[in-house]
Amino acid sequence: MVSGVHLGPLAARNWRPPNFDSGNRLATKQQPSPSMKQSDTLDDMSPARDGYPESAEPLRHRMMLVQDAVSECPYIDGEPARMPLYFPTPPRRSEDTDTLLAAGFRRSSQFVYHTNCPNCRACQPTRLRADEFQLTKSLRRVLKKAERELTWNWQPPRVDADRVRLYNDHRNLRGLAQDGDISASDYETFLIATCWPTLELEIRHQDQLVGVSIMDIGRQSISAVYTHFDPAASKFSLGTFAVLQQIQWAKDNGRTWVYLGLYVAENPHLNYKSRFVPQERLIDGQWRVCLE
Repeated sequence: MVSGVHLGPLAARNWRPPNFDSGNRLATKQQPSPSMKQSDTLDDMSPARDGYPESAEPLRHRMMLVQDAVSECPYIDGEPARMPLYFPTPPRRSEDTDTLLAAGFRRSSQFVYHTNCPNCRACQPTRLRADEFQLTKSLRRVLKKAERELTWNWQPPRVDADRVRLYNDHRNLRGLAQDGDISASDYETFLIATCWPTLELEIRHQDQLVGVSIMDIGRQSISAVYTHFDPAASKFSLGTFAVLQQIQWAKDNGRTWVYLGLYVAENPHLNYKSRFVPQERLIDGQWRVCLE
């Protein structure tokens, strides 16, 4: 099991990229500052070495490389991982969000990153077309149960004691936090601070907060950032329900693509995304249709 990580300015050589996909076992409590110097953690820090996606090349001049190091993989035991972390400098346009998502980038706090691992290609960015998504019988059951017992609302993200408690309970029960609970300040850094427009899905059961899902918004795309929920409310399949609501939001607001984050077949916290079909996965630089 991977230990927790602290991203101080001097921690470059031990740095692991912050990522709020549910399968990440890291409990990052600090973020690097955008003003810090580029990391010298690799012998060759030339542009070619960081594996910057060619499709996002027009934005490269505005992408400050913050840290780049080989570290232990947060998703697969025993594998080395390399995920260059960038700070996207202003101006930031909604179409730039679309470009970076389509190139395989993910956001964490005010930073974005992509995978460039030396020996592994197990992490596959995943997306689907909102208007082509097909509800299965099991997904319809999730919706029907929610409609009977839950209330939900889209709003700007915020931090309070209930949200912090929910986040900590969620990660502790799933074995994803290794260095203790986070604070309200940590929560704000992780999930509220952002470089892209962001919304929060608040889910309640009998007026009690049971789920929160953070979503980024581009001109043509949305991106699921992180969902955390009350372990005692597992009967509602809140992770699945949150994705269904994100897809519905995309349809209602004219967005084409719904980015679900990374699919990793070996990680049970990330391979659930195969339930949402038809979908596409970014494999060897090309988006390929996957039906299962």
